[in-house]
Amino acid sequence: MCRNIRQLHNFEPPATSDEVRAAALQYVRKVSGSTKPSQANQAAFDEAVEEIAQVTQHLLSHLVTNAPPKDREVEAEKAKERARIRYGKTG
Repeated sequence: MCRNIRQLHNFEPPATSDEVRAAALQYVRKVSGSTKPSQANQAAFDEAVEEIAQVTQHLLSHLVTNAPPKDREVEAEKAKERARIRYGKTG
């Protein structure tokens, strides 16, 4: 999985449409190999982002889990700690 695409399922509050679209954009960028498509490819790029965002939202709304929802702030702190350990950063 692309490191810039974050897990969106089972969070409280649920993922926003902006977060879903951002994940779709990252996916399309990764697959296409382009962060900024040419004018000739812009329409196809934008269409792919919107379709993937819709499918992702559909998936998220239909997934079922028995696990309690994760807290965004707690998960963010865990990620910061992992980065600190991995990269030797303090603070």
